Amino acid sequence: MKPKLLIAELWGLGDLVIATPLLRAAAEKYDVTLLAKSYAVDLQRRLWPGVRVVPFIAPWTKFKNKYLLWQWPWRDIFRIREQLSAEQFDYGLTARWDPRGHFLLKWFGVKNRIGFPRVGSQFFLTQSLERPAPEAHRYEYWRAVGRALEIELPPREKFFIPTATHGRETILIHTGAGQPVRVWPLDKYKTLAARLRQRNYRVQIACDPDQRDWWLAAGEKNIATPATVTELIDLTDRAAIFIGNDSGPGHLAAFCGVPTFTIFGPQLPEWFAPLHPSANWTEGKPCPYLPCSDYCRYPRPFCLWNMGEEEIWTRVEKFVAKNFPVEAVAA
Repeated sequence: MKPKLLIAELWGLGDLVIATPLLRAAAEKYDVTLLAKSYAVDLQRRLWPGVRVVPFIAPWTKFKNKYLLWQWPWRDIFRIREQLSAEQFDYGLTARWDPRGHFLLKWFGVKNRIGFPRVGSQFFLTQSLERPAPEAHRYEYWRAVGRALEIELPPREKFFIPTATHGRETILIHTGAGQPVRVWPLDKYKTLAARLRQRNYRVQIACDPDQRDWWLAAGEKNIATPATVTELIDLTDRAAIFIGNDSGPGHLAAFCGVPTFTIFGPQLPEWFAPLHPSANWTEGKPCPYLPCSDYCRYPRPFCLWNMGEEEIWTRVEKFVAKNFPVEAVAA
């Protein structure tokens, strides 16, 4: 019988996707349960079929008003505790240096608790790990907790995801993001899409629900507004190229085998670049507060908005020519 392992990744879509290598490898040696937001169920079907998902929205993962304790879903929180405590997990871990996650592992009665301590949270852990270098990609944190489980993941520069876009004819441009400060202006995306279409590329625009009316007013008729991760995966599976903001859909596209081009703003590519070997990106403009973790001090995120259409087009043109030459469209 495999040892029972609880993995907590309570944050965004991109964070969950970056955990994929560890989840897949751990499922070969452990009976793995993942505590994560509900869209992890859709990801599980595609990325980690050997992992059991327990959906849970941690109230402290909200962007605003996260500590209004009287609004927390206490009944759900205690239900989850009762459910997971009964499991009697042999091991538990989180790849974040977050005392709240460490407390949960202790609260759930996990026997061996692995993590990166912060502000005294080693009290909740049985094995404290040294954090990777400050400039390290988020993937390196999963490599570190993997080593604690005697799982050796390949270094980022040797990580390989096969490209699975043969015969596809669409460039998918996704203009949404988890926070508005990560969104490159929509009018600039419109110009980018027009220039690609002038080169005879077929372009599919996908967006968040709050962007749909803007695109309709701009004359875009065939807009996709995926409401679930499964719908997003279906779109991605028809794409030869993905272009978008620093957001979860880009990470998902990368793990579905699609080369990605990411327009970064307040976050750093060295921390959050998609893991596909053909991934490319442009960095945000200099700012004294970069990275700001999405809490921008200015009325507009100048790190992102000051990137001009011509600057991005020059980079995108080279990226598309390399990964999806126009001859492939004609063929």
